[in-house]
Amino acid sequence: MNDDAASTEIKNNSDLRRGWTTGTCATAAAKAAATALVGGEFPATVDVLLPGGQRPTFALARFARGDDFAEAGVVKDAGDDPDVTHGALVWARVRRGAAGGGVVFRAGAGVGTVTRPGLPIGVGEPAINPVPRAMITTALAEVVAATGEPADFVVEVGVEHGEAIAAKTLNPRLGILGGLSILGTTGIVVPFSCSAWIHSIHRGIDVARAMGLGHVAGSTGNTSEKAVAALHGLSEQALIDMGDFVGGMLKYLKAHPVPRVTIACGIGKAVKLAQGLGDLHSKRGSVDHAFLAEVARAAGADAATVDRVAGANSALEVLEIARATCFDLGGPIAAAGRRTAASYLEGSGIELEVVVFDRVGGLVATSGFAPT
Repeated sequence: MNDDAASTEIKNNSDLRRGWTTGTCATAAAKAAATALVGGEFPATVDVLLPGGQRPTFALARFARGDDFAEAGVVKDAGDDPDVTHGALVWARVRRGAAGGGVVFRAGAGVGTVTRPGLPIGVGEPAINPVPRAMITTALAEVVAATGEPADFVVEVGVEHGEAIAAKTLNPRLGILGGLSILGTTGIVVPFSCSAWIHSIHRGIDVARAMGLGHVAGSTGNTSEKAVAALHGLSEQALIDMGDFVGGMLKYLKAHPVPRVTIACGIGKAVKLAQGLGDLHSKRGSVDHAFLAEVARAAGADAATVDRVAGANSALEVLEIARATCFDLGGPIAAAGRRTAASYLEGSGIELEVVVFDRVGGLVATSGFAPT
């Protein structure tokens, strides 16, 4: 969908253009297909009701009819968000359903199927989340409202090339196989809100809990994830790709606890956590070399070494200085990082550990486990 395909363009305070979730696009496609199935003609444009009351309008990218179905597609516009599904064709094929059956959902090509417990949708169901299901059901009720017919339909939702796109997401780890999830809670994509990533963190924890796992590890990147998996012998389902969102992951864990939690960081991210940051993105704060100089001083480094630490270009360089001059950098950083992380879990009783790795996954230090 190009810029003029949706008549309602919503912008945020940074003037970044917002977009539409896969759930909104699937709703628009399903409503257009149902309109043709009931009335005989495809609409030129179709509007849908979002959970917040907005009514964006969409143009159809394709449409087709068969003996017993109508099908329509909408190209997803994620606005200015770097969403992997931006530009994907989301389509819906709608058939009449059994009397009294309501709306029944099916996974078309490119939409995954749930194979593990712990997700909002049951095992064996198409990965169409509850809010998009409700939006589609509302849209189809609108289609038949004027006719007085019941909204009994079978809705098959698909995404062109969805299986290939899904390989770039966490769906396979969550047990969603065969394609993408149809997502959205507001219907709107807010640029750089990272809502899909945070959603994946939450669902990863849900799956781990449903599988009865007693230990999960949140990692800032691939190197730390592989290293912590080897350190503790953790299964793939115990590994949470938290990225920079340490605080966000821990807040969810406090409300949805797991007995043991490890935070696995590279040295740079670990220093930020030790400084008290719960969001480790560079926009939220940088490595404080004055802080590191105080760590070096407290660890017994001489004045010349402290000065070198204060003038270093990166946390990795400070680690190299520490190793060359034999002062303990990792231990104090892991301990301070654990204090930051523990503040999010206070009173939960969860056993928490922070582990620090170097750039090749070598163990720098661990805080050890202790209850929060």
